[in-house]
Amino acid sequence: MNNVRTVSDTKRSFYSLHTRPIHTIYRRVVEELIVEMHLLSVNLDFRYDPVYAVGVVTSFERFMQGYQPAKDQESIFQALCRSVEADPERFRQDAERLRNLAKHLSADELLDWLCLQSHRDEVADLQQFLRAIAENPRFKYSRLFAIGIFSLLEWADPELTKDETRLAQALEKVGTTLGIPVDKFQRDLELYRSNLEKMLQAQAVMQDAIAAERKRREQREQASANALTTPADNTPESA
Repeated sequence: MNNVRTVSDTKRSFYSLHTRPIHTIYRRVVEELIVEMHLLSVNLDFRYDPVYAVGVVTSFERFMQGYQPAKDQESIFQALCRSVEADPERFRQDAERLRNLAKHLSADELLDWLCLQSHRDEVADLQQFLRAIAENPRFKYSRLFAIGIFSLLEWADPELTKDETRLAQALEKVGTTLGIPVDKFQRDLELYRSNLEKMLQAQAVMQDAIAAERKRREQREQASANALTTPADNTPESA
């Protein structure tokens, strides 16, 4: 009997865990993440790694930025991870450890660490995942892994990720070590940055619409208040 979960199973699980409605412009982002994480989770070659965790966490944070009510963001993230039978705390902890590492290193130092050319005791367990990837010819690459690498480089040196030449060189160095073609990195990151820009534009439009509606509502309320406080015309009629 085939007991592999389907996308429908995972979506059903997600919406049973997070029961509040999700705003329209964010729902597509969430469902794309659900599908992407689901397809990886049921792939026999897929293995969890901390760079993938960075990709999941940063994608979620960047695309869900400004979501209201803000308290729902954590509920959505928890449901996203649990719906694919993953541990959200592990994602958060591994991503935070790598974020702290990247922010305390230069881009060159980070690249040496990612490419197994240097060692740091405080994250030795995380580097073992990278070593396993480099030694695994069946490593299941994903867009979220690429976003994880990009995010680490951006934390170490924001200017590097704005310089297409330097970024391509960094991705080639990582790709050569881990056995991932640089063109895959570049295509996936171009799509990621393009989608992120579109999302920021959509968020700006939504905020403008919310502000305009708030202004109209305040004007209606003020008009109603004025009508209530304006004295009636009590001038007697002529005989």
